[in-house]
Amino acid sequence: MIEIKNLYKTFQTGDGTVEALKDINLTINDGDIYGIIGMSGAGKSTLVRCINMLERPTGGSVEIDGKDIGKLSDSELRKVRRSVTMIFQGFNLLMQRTCLKNICFPLELAGINKKDAKKRALELLETVGLPDKANAYPAQLSGGQQQRIAIARALATNPKVLLCDEATSALDPKTTHAILELICEINEKLGITVIIITHQMSVVEAVCNRVAILDNGSVAEEGEVGVIFSNPQSHAAKRLVFPDGVSSLSAAKPGEQSVRIVFNGASAAGRPLISQMAIDIGVAANILAASTRTIGGKVYGSMLLGIAGGDECVTKTIDYLRSVPDVIAEEVTEDV
Repeated sequence: MIEIKNLYKTFQTGDGTVEALKDINLTINDGDIYGIIGMSGAGKSTLVRCINMLERPTGGSVEIDGKDIGKLSDSELRKVRRSVTMIFQGFNLLMQRTCLKNICFPLELAGINKKDAKKRALELLETVGLPDKANAYPAQLSGGQQQRIAIARALATNPKVLLCDEATSALDPKTTHAILELICEINEKLGITVIIITHQMSVVEAVCNRVAILDNGSVAEEGEVGVIFSNPQSHAAKRLVFPDGVSSLSAAKPGEQSVRIVFNGASAAGRPLISQMAIDIGVAANILAASTRTIGGKVYGSMLLGIAGGDECVTKTIDYLRSVPDVIAEEVTEDV
């Protein structure tokens, strides 16, 4: 278990003190795939670097299995970093080494003999699906293949935790999907806790079971992914989950009030919901914006409606929509 308690991080710049992290409190359980998401400058990368003490916090603590790693000696911290490994957006492979030797590198640093290191590296090449790339150099590989080698290298020392700092940001959607599938497979088969730092909602939605949303160095919201994505409470979470919110509201006609619907696995069978609502309760809705998709016969995503007729019609609309399983409805009264 990783417990982050009252964590602060400040930097001194020519313009004064910058508070990068402000009183962060998070608990990440063993086996989680935990997402940390936020806009640029929210403090995501600083936080992940504090987790393995590449950045020393200004205040607070990071405890791994009950041990405050900020109080460890340099030699003790090096041992921890072998169990809390990291992959990056830029892969960070050693370009003068073959793939096999890149994977062997952390084992060499740990004092493992060459024969055992090579055996372990070959096993990991199988794990990441690149057994034929042992003697290739990073420059000969695609971005997705390089990230697979970086993952294999991170797994070399049998870590308990894998930190992923924007690890898929440089990859195309198809390759991103393949890397995320690999991370899920590693999490499931090896029981490794995964922490994913990203600005991409799709990444969190695809693989994470819990998420923390960072905003200006603070935790705006934290919890199960399904709960937060279906009914975000904070301003920061709403802006991430509903990126079209501001422009959509401006499209409402005079005399209309806005109602947001969130589909969290609602059944896609039967008549279209909005058309059926008009028939059942006599309220016609103007669809201002929609971002939905159907997966396995279930609907996910959100929709923004314009409702005329005043508060009574809005109330009837919300009551009707809330009666539908796995559908959340709320009136929108702010620009998010």
